[in-house]
Amino acid sequence: MKKSSLMIGLLSVLAIFATAAAFKAAQAVLIPLMIAWLLSYICGPVVTFQVHKKVPLGLAVFLVLMLVLGVCYLGGIFLIGRVESFIAEYPKYASQLQIIYTDLMNTLSARMNVPDGAFFNINWAQEIGKRLVVVSGSLASFAGNLVMVLIFLVFMLLGKPYFKYKVAKAFPPERATTFSEVTSAISAQIGRYYSVKLAISGTTGVLVWLSLTLLHVEFALTWGALAFFLNFIPNVGSIIASIPPILLAVVQFYPSVWMPVVTAIVLLTIQMLMGNVIEPKLVGDSLNLSPVVILLSLIFFGWMWGIVGALMSVPIVAAIKIVCENIEGLKPISILMGSGKTCMKEMQ
Repeated sequence: MKKSSLMIGLLSVLAIFATAAAFKAAQAVLIPLMIAWLLSYICGPVVTFQVHKKVPLGLAVFLVLMLVLGVCYLGGIFLIGRVESFIAEYPKYASQLQIIYTDLMNTLSARMNVPDGAFFNINWAQEIGKRLVVVSGSLASFAGNLVMVLIFLVFMLLGKPYFKYKVAKAFPPERATTFSEVTSAISAQIGRYYSVKLAISGTTGVLVWLSLTLLHVEFALTWGALAFFLNFIPNVGSIIASIPPILLAVVQFYPSVWMPVVTAIVLLTIQMLMGNVIEPKLVGDSLNLSPVVILLSLIFFGWMWGIVGALMSVPIVAAIKIVCENIEGLKPISILMGSGKTCMKEMQ
């Protein structure tokens, strides 16, 4: 019996990794599908509301699709403007960065008795230029994925108003009720999570923008938008968003040390305040997910689908936990995925 349980456990682990490898290989299709799935939870209630108000389904989906396209268009215009501004200033930063690198290597060469020129083998202008080409390619790939996302979203929204009727017809009453409760719980938790995250991320982005503007750090609006976007990645997103403006402050204010230090202190204070004080009070324990589970999901989905996977990791894991809660044999997994606070209260 013990050997059988051990074999089942090992086979389950192998099945998980095999599935992950298959999902990673099929990410070109699965990533747009998952993004459309998440958007359907946000846009679906809007379509359902319009249908209940006697708006034709096709027109309701078209209006929501135009809204999504409008947001994407404005975001694209903003992004292109930020990239063009940075490219215009690129030669100045490349030159300044080369000066910093030269001074640093001269200092290291003098202290370590290394011959002159031993470290001068990096062409910063060329290296940064290569990275910009990679970023441009990523933007082109994103535009292609956006078309697939919209196609998937249209088909999902067309079936959204009739979903509960199909469930009621397909299953016995008790099972249909359970299925509807699970989907409603998933929709409510994802909607609540993204609503709070949107408010927190927006406030963080505005604070970063205003702070960097007062500190006269260039591209303050760009760094504010980056803080807004990366704040959706739990735990590490806010830290990653703070690195580029700090590095720019080092280059911009060189040889001054104080301005980069002040910039780092201000940004980290904002991120700590919003992430560790404000957000826990607003979100509370609504998702009821263990911090370890959140971290592991971030690593797992980040490995599998990159930054998009990291952005979607928490809602996906929350959906998995809700499904496990409503399947008798999987309830122990749901309990282990939880934060444990509910269990502690019940046992006290």
